[in-house]
Amino acid sequence: MSDTIPAGGAIFPRLKALGVDCVFANSGTDFPPIIEGLAEAAARGEALPRAITIPHEHAALGMAHGYWLATGRAQAVMLHTNVGLSNGATGAINAACEHVPMLLMSGRTPVTEAGRPGARTVPIGWGQEMRDQTALVREAAKWDYELKFPEQLAPLMDRAHAIAETTPKGPVYLSLPREVLCEPAPADALGAPPSMQPVRTAPDPSAIAQTAHWLAGAERPLIIAQRGTGDATSFAAFSELVQDRGIAVASWWATHLPIPTDHPCHVGADPGPWLDEADCVLVLDCLAPWWPDRHAPQAEARVIHAGPDPLFSRYPVRNFRSDLALAGENAEIIPALAAAMADLPRDEARLAARRESLAAASARERDRLSNLSRPGATPGLTKPQVARALSDALDGIESRVFSELGVPLGPLERRDHGSWFQEPHSGGLGWCFPAALGAQLADPERLCVATMGDGSYMFSNPTACHQIAEALELPLLILVLNNEEWGAVRASVTGLYPDGHASRANEMPLTALKPSPDFRRTAEASRAHARRVETASELPGALEEALRVVREERRCALLDIKILPD
Repeated sequence: MSDTIPAGGAIFPRLKALGVDCVFANSGTDFPPIIEGLAEAAARGEALPRAITIPHEHAALGMAHGYWLATGRAQAVMLHTNVGLSNGATGAINAACEHVPMLLMSGRTPVTEAGRPGARTVPIGWGQEMRDQTALVREAAKWDYELKFPEQLAPLMDRAHAIAETTPKGPVYLSLPREVLCEPAPADALGAPPSMQPVRTAPDPSAIAQTAHWLAGAERPLIIAQRGTGDATSFAAFSELVQDRGIAVASWWATHLPIPTDHPCHVGADPGPWLDEADCVLVLDCLAPWWPDRHAPQAEARVIHAGPDPLFSRYPVRNFRSDLALAGENAEIIPALAAAMADLPRDEARLAARRESLAAASARERDRLSNLSRPGATPGLTKPQVARALSDALDGIESRVFSELGVPLGPLERRDHGSWFQEPHSGGLGWCFPAALGAQLADPERLCVATMGDGSYMFSNPTACHQIAEALELPLLILVLNNEEWGAVRASVTGLYPDGHASRANEMPLTALKPSPDFRRTAEASRAHARRVETASELPGALEEALRVVREERRCALLDIKILPD
C-alpha cells in the first residue's frame, strides 16, 4: 500500500481495525471514491469488513440493529447524502431508544461547483444541498461531526466508535463530503489498534450495597425489567438471584427477554397488582416502568432505578420517582448486586413461603394465558393463539423471535437469553423484518422468526427485505398477523374514548387497511415459500411446512395469517 490513499478508500480498512464486520450500504453519487477504494483493496486481496448492498436505508439501519442484538458488536451503515439519511432517520431513532451502538455515515453533496476532484456535476449536486443535514439525526446521535480534512478520517472514526460503545451506548453520525473523500489520506497506520477506548460505566459500590440491603430486607420486593438482564451470564445470574431471594419479576412491555417466561418468580407483564403492595421496587433498565394513570408505587416504598442511563437523561420528561440510581451495564449491575446480597442475613422460612406464593401466582398467570390462547376459544384466530401455535412449533429448536405488533410474549414461551426481541418503544415501524435479517446474518445457524402486523410488514419495505433475504441467503420464518387495520391506533382510541363515537363505529376512521394486499405475491417475487392461513386448524400444518422450507431448503417462508382485531 502506498503512503497515501483516497480518504474514501481509507474508511473500510479503518473499520476493520475497529472490529466492524459489516457495512450496510445504500450507495449514491457521493460514493465513487469509496467504491474505487473497495475495488482496489479487492485487487490486492486485502481483508475488509463485508460491504453489503442494501436497497433501502431503513433496512440497513434495522439490520445493523439486529446484528448487534445477536453479537453485541457495533456495525456500520453508509447512506447517500440527505435523502438517504432521511430514509434512515427512523432506524437511528430506534437505535437511540434501545441504546444500540452503530456508526452511521452519509455522504454530503459537494460544496464546490468546479475546480476540485469530487465537485458538483449533475443537478442533484445542487438539489441535495442542506444548511444542516445532520439535523435529520442529531437528536438520535450521541455524537456527530462532518469530516473536514482527509487526515482526520482515522482518528475521527476511532472517536466515533469509542463514543458509540460508551455507556450508555448508541448511534453516532459522521458526515462525509465528497471532495474530502477524493483527497489523499495517510495509509500507513490504518490497521493500527484504536487510538481511543470506550468508557464502560460501573455501578457505584455504595449504591449497590444500599440496593442489596433494601431488597434483602423487603417483605414484598418487586423487580420490573424491560430491556433484558444483560448478557447470557448475567441473565442466568438474575434468574438464580430472584429465585434464591423470592423476588417477583414483572416484564412490563419487555423489548428483550429478562427472565424465562415459565420462571416461578416471573409474575407476567402487568406490574400493577404487585406494585400496589411492594415495599421495595427495582426498576431494571425500563424507559417507562409502569402506566402512571393506572399504577403507582406505595408512598413508603423504596424505588431504585438501574441501567446504562437509569434516569434516561436524553428524554425531556420522564418523572418516575427514583430514591436511588445505579448507573452501569446490566451485565455488571446484576452480578454485583448478587454478590452484595450473598452474605446478607436471610430468613429461610420467610423466603421459602415467598417463593411458594410467587410460584403459585406465576402458575396462575400461565394458566390464564394458556386459556386465552387455547385453539377454538374464539370463532377466528387471535394473536395469542398464533403465539401458542408458534411456541409449540419452535419447541426444541434454538431460535430468536422478533415481534413488532406480532405474537405476544407469554403465550409464546421463551426461556433462553437473546431469544425474544420486541419493537423499540420509539415505535419506528418496519423494524422487525430487517432486524431479524441482521441477526440471521450474524448467526446463520440459529433460526430467526420475524412476526409482525400487516401494517408493520408494509412499513418494512417488504420488497427490499425479501430481495436482501434472497441475495444474502437468509432464510427467515415470517409471520404476518393480518387484521387489516392499524390495531394499535384503534386500541389507543378505544382506551382514551371507550364510550366515544369512534369506539362505537362499525369502522373506526383512519385505522382500516382494506383491501389487504396479497402479501404472498411480494414474498413469491423473491422465490420465498408463501401461504395464506385463515383457520386455527390450518395453522399447525402451515407452520410445520414453513419451518421445513426454512431449515431444509434454506429459503424464506411467509405465512399471511388472518386474525381477529385485538
